[in-house]
Amino acid sequence: MADPISSDVKARRRLSRQDRREQLVRVAWQLVREEGTEALSLGRLAEKADVAKPVVYDHFGTRAGLLAVLYQDFDARQTTLMDTALRDSAPTLTSKAAVIASSYVDCVLLQGREIPGVIAALAGSPELERIKRDYRTGFIEKCRRVLVPFAGDGEIATASLWAMLGAADAVSEAAATGDISAGQARDELYETIMALVARSLHTRASPGIPER
Repeated sequence: MADPISSDVKARRRLSRQDRREQLVRVAWQLVREEGTEALSLGRLAEKADVAKPVVYDHFGTRAGLLAVLYQDFDARQTTLMDTALRDSAPTLTSKAAVIASSYVDCVLLQGREIPGVIAALAGSPELERIKRDYRTGFIEKCRRVLVPFAGDGEIATASLWAMLGAADAVSEAAATGDISAGQARDELYETIMALVARSLHTRASPGIPER
């Protein structure tokens, strides 16, 4: 008599906890891509992934927990892409600036239109907003460490780094929605980074206006 349980169901049941989590994350991204962030719920994810609801709740707990995991997944890939490219790049400002620009834009484009919706959803919860801010602060500090050797004896202003991040978000999202090309996004962000360092050098060289 044939086994009534199909081989693919058996395979799903054999997944380790980590493999199951990775599968659910992949399906969640697919769901966001196909139906939008608004459609993302634990119940809908369970249906899409063809698993029982308790399995999804066991991994993420709440919708907010799922959104946090998706953002962390995106950030981890962005970090890996950038760290690898920085390690392999030449020790020059032009090379480092190009790596930062291309890594940021390319990671958003690899994720497609899903990530802007997830980032927007994070703003609906103070806890999720804190998670997003922590990761973004980490990115800014990494950029500071990479760029400050090219600022002479000066510092890279924190406000300038936040402005750079705002520009990175804007041009990456515009490229993801097709309003500009990927090349335009990379070039604009590259020029923003170069200007940031040049401004730091200028500020160091200029005594500024004395206080009265």
